[in-house]
Amino acid sequence: MSSIDRSQSVGGTRTYEVRTYGCQMNVHDSERLAGLLEDAGYVRAPEGSDGEADVVVFNTCAVRENADNKLYGNLGHLAPKKAARPGMQIAVGGCLAQKDRDTIVKKAPWVDVVFGTHNIGKLPVLLERARVQEEAQVEIAESLEAFPSTLPTRRESAYAAWVSISVGCNNTCTFCIVPALRGKEKDRRPGDILAEIEALVSEGVSEITLLGQNVNAYGSDIGDREAFSKLLRACGKIDGLERVRFTSPHPRDFTDDVIAAMAETPNVMPQLHMPLQSGSDPILKAMRRSYRQERFLGIIEKVRAAIPHAAISTDIIVGFPGETEEDFEQTLHVVREARFAQAFTFRYSKRPGTPAAEMDGQIPKKVVQERYERLVALQEEISWEENKKQVGRTLELMVAEGEGRKDDTTHRLSGRAPDNRLVHFTKPDQEVRPGDVVTVEITYAAPHHLLAEGPVLGVRRTRAGDAWEKRTAEKAAKASQPTGVLLGLPRIGVPEPLPVAASGCGCD
Repeated sequence: MSSIDRSQSVGGTRTYEVRTYGCQMNVHDSERLAGLLEDAGYVRAPEGSDGEADVVVFNTCAVRENADNKLYGNLGHLAPKKAARPGMQIAVGGCLAQKDRDTIVKKAPWVDVVFGTHNIGKLPVLLERARVQEEAQVEIAESLEAFPSTLPTRRESAYAAWVSISVGCNNTCTFCIVPALRGKEKDRRPGDILAEIEALVSEGVSEITLLGQNVNAYGSDIGDREAFSKLLRACGKIDGLERVRFTSPHPRDFTDDVIAAMAETPNVMPQLHMPLQSGSDPILKAMRRSYRQERFLGIIEKVRAAIPHAAISTDIIVGFPGETEEDFEQTLHVVREARFAQAFTFRYSKRPGTPAAEMDGQIPKKVVQERYERLVALQEEISWEENKKQVGRTLELMVAEGEGRKDDTTHRLSGRAPDNRLVHFTKPDQEVRPGDVVTVEITYAAPHHLLAEGPVLGVRRTRAGDAWEKRTAEKAAKASQPTGVLLGLPRIGVPEPLPVAASGCGCD
């Protein structure tokens, strides 16, 4: 038997691998896909299996210009592996699958299943149908069949969790294809959301991040304009829930009652991700963004007045069609005024199927790159200055795993401050687990992280740390079973609260 043949299917158990692209919604959807597959009897393939699992699932993103090229390149890489391993299956889901549908099977006929954003719950059935019928299954639902949170979920973290409160979006931003692929906004009932959070807390989770394509528009589907602020306040009443975050809001829906709820609810963290996209009023109009520069800066001013230590981050698109040097200077002006702790900057990329892709005045790449570099340099300077203000502060950190890439060599651990800044701290003598809380004094600031080089001032062992320890022990026990399949430990850590610049959608 070849190494490929014996690497995964041990004792007749089929393994899976899920590859995720795009925003946090996709990351959470992938947790559901993993939960569905494990509920159907599959087990997760070891880390680094590189396409050697029995089932490889691509959860795709469609908002970047080269998203399809990236997908087909990866599918091409798997084609010879699939040809050499009868029984291996490949599935493609997510936004690109919703958009391209039959095109995927035409370009990559070795794909077994194509499913969309509205019917991820059908994946196990479609895989089995493809196996029995020996032909590709393409099933794209046009509307949401059931709210995804009703599906089994394999959570990547024992102590921090995503919680979807809505799916879809009612906005019509000209650069964004998400509403066409995810549909109109659908809100969950508040009781269902709170019940899920309470269940997670009972399992040891101490931090949750509320998710929505336009998270603070929550309530528009159920007829309550203050539903989001009420939800934040209700989260504050859940015993054992220490940290609440949310992403991503839209300036249009960021009302005073939300700011008050953030300021008055102790477990809602002093952190806000508020997408700007552009500081130019004409460009914001061309983007169909319903606010203007004055409104955006007004929100920032109100948040800082109510929550002085809030860390505010943003998304910015450089080089939108028609952007002049004067327009770009207005963006730089807002960055200087807002003093973001962090900005996720994107060079404008044509999203096929969006109005902006067909607009006149497409900016040459050389010009876009030059503006992008100026913006990044300015924001780096501001981020560093804002981080330096943290030196001397005493902060409580939730300990994370996998966030400090150099922790092993520096003999440090890493954690997240309440405002979500990443802090590397000296490893204490006593055991500290992911999910536990430590108190440290900040001694040094870099543009993208802080250091606490002195001794840890306090350690609080938590139920979240207990949950992490229990999960780790269970995985180790499974891995040691001689007849089982070796399971790679998943990356455990506080979910990234912001889109990654290289792959985030930047569409909020």
